[in-house]
Amino acid sequence: MSENSWQENELESLAALLSELPEEPNGSKEPDTFRGFQGRRKKAAIVFAAIWSSTIALHLVTWGYWFVLGVTTLMSIHAMRLMLARPNAFAKPLEDDDLFPTVSLMVAAKNEEAVIGRLVKMLCELNYPRDRYEVWVIDDNSTDKTPEVLDHLTTQYPQLKVFNRPENSSGGKSGALNQVFPLTSGEFLVVFDADAQVEPDFLRRVIPVFERGDIGAIQVRKAIIQAEPQFHSNEAKNFWIQGQMAEMALDAFIQQQRAAIGGLGELRGNGQLVRREALLDCGGWNEETITDDLDLTFRLHLSGWDIEVVTEPAVYEEGVTNAIALWHQRNRWAEGGYQRYLDYWRLILRNRMGSRKTIDLAMFWMLQYVMPTAAIPDFLMAVLRHRMMLTSPISAMTLFLFLFSAIGGLRRVQKLKSQDDISILTQIFQGLRGAVYMLHWFVIVSTATLRMSIRQKRLKWVKTVHHGAAN
Repeated sequence: MSENSWQENELESLAALLSELPEEPNGSKEPDTFRGFQGRRKKAAIVFAAIWSSTIALHLVTWGYWFVLGVTTLMSIHAMRLMLARPNAFAKPLEDDDLFPTVSLMVAAKNEEAVIGRLVKMLCELNYPRDRYEVWVIDDNSTDKTPEVLDHLTTQYPQLKVFNRPENSSGGKSGALNQVFPLTSGEFLVVFDADAQVEPDFLRRVIPVFERGDIGAIQVRKAIIQAEPQFHSNEAKNFWIQGQMAEMALDAFIQQQRAAIGGLGELRGNGQLVRREALLDCGGWNEETITDDLDLTFRLHLSGWDIEVVTEPAVYEEGVTNAIALWHQRNRWAEGGYQRYLDYWRLILRNRMGSRKTIDLAMFWMLQYVMPTAAIPDFLMAVLRHRMMLTSPISAMTLFLFLFSAIGGLRRVQKLKSQDDISILTQIFQGLRGAVYMLHWFVIVSTATLRMSIRQKRLKWVKTVHHGAAN
């Protein structure tokens, strides 16, 4: 997809930023499209400076370590609730005599000739009434053979509709989805990446989850194609593939548990389903972000909708097989995830999501962004003062949560797939490998928060290349 970009304002004073916080004139409500996308670098710099100065200050006061222990205790209570929660029960799959809702499947593609044909054939042959769903492929001015592949497929599948975006179209993937959204007719919309693979009964099994009226979106578990036995890939033993396999299971477990306790289930882009009413309610996809899925997560929750996470069926996608590709991809994810807090901080502080979601969000903001950012000043002060790092208790709790979630996620997938039992030692080994692999986020997030605070140039999205694994 074409990159999302914006011009960033020059660094302004802390007083100028805080002046945005007071209530709006006449008690006006925040508009559905939301505000706050300007001055991201300014906000990132202020948050970065606040985390560094607070970390240093806690080293200089006698009660600093006790304060961290208190925070760790509160976070541990929330983590325990998370780990012990029981996932929400889901409705049974649609049967032939049931009423089938209308569904619009959407795929934004740019230079995807290696995989787009396989995906289109798979989606057009789903086990779902042909007159109850449509497939939209948005070709974002591809320069390879993607247009030719799509032209050929339109002669084979009447439910396939292709929209060609002109050169220099704006908004990236979000812009492509927004442009085609008014042309769709489905009560529910499903977004796939071009390298996706799903089972024929995908819609029959997932759509019934929407029967609970307050669910605005559903995210199915993502799985790595190369790590699945049925695909017999030679890349299955690649370290990065094995790490991503555990990471996806860990992530699905945590998100499902968060949803179960009334916290924030999150969207992951590929394999996400959205209720049309909910998408209209939050103003569509944000064209000023590089991670449309993470941004839409906040917009839906801020509009009063819930997001459910489903372990089975899964959506399969290609994993990245080398460190450089992983670095580019995860940096985009880290920056896009951080942007959400900078964009919607006023609404979060006003508790627009509700107390349970706000508390859950605060915990994961601490784990995902504050801790990695605070690690460098914490380490430097610990060396200078010859004492242990203040963040050690929270780091230990985080490592245990990730290890538990990795093992729990792998066990849950194994159980739902009715696979042969795997020994507990093997599960622990896989969980430990996944937890160690997750340490790469520590480096990515800590550098991303610094870069976002000082960079003046526009942000560039490096596209993940799909090669047609297991084609």
